[in-house]
Amino acid sequence: MATCNISLGRNEVCKESVGGLQGVYFINFTTGSATKDGNGEVTALPSGSTVYYYELKGNSSYTETVNTSRDNGTTFFSQELTLNLKKLTNEMTTQLKLLAYGRPQIVVWTMNGEALLVGEKEGADMTAGTIQTGGALGDLYGYSATFTGQEQLPASFLSGSTVSDAFAGLSVQPTIVYGTN
Repeated sequence: MATCNISLGRNEVCKESVGGLQGVYFINFTTGSATKDGNGEVTALPSGSTVYYYELKGNSSYTETVNTSRDNGTTFFSQELTLNLKKLTNEMTTQLKLLAYGRPQIVVWTMNGEALLVGEKEGADMTAGTIQTGGALGDLYGYSATFTGQEQLPASFLSGSTVSDAFAGLSVQPTIVYGTN
């Protein structure tokens, strides 16, 4: 029973954090595992990783839910990423289709500079999405997509991530593919 005993307390934290995401990085699913340190932080992605960066502004969010059952003796973590991507293009519609067909791993990069690896072992599935023109002049003309992962452990933090570099603390830097609009 000792493996489930807590080992730290927690003080009230300062009010210096902000909500929101500055971007996400998609990684085509690979069975190679990330390297972690003794604290469970990711120190390296699988060798030769290529990540595809999606810059975000506005109404995108990440939520992780703990699912536990005393009756069944199980616990798992549901990871949900909701993205709103502005402007319809043929190229983005193609990428959205490929994201729906696959089950990418996703690095979620917060406005505070933390980066989390979502879908680390099982990948994340696109479970909902829309391609929309909106009805009024101020409506979203673009895409909305929801990705859901279910993992045995919570999303791992990437070691040393900062507000300016999600991969700053990794021992091997991935190849980053940026968008061209």
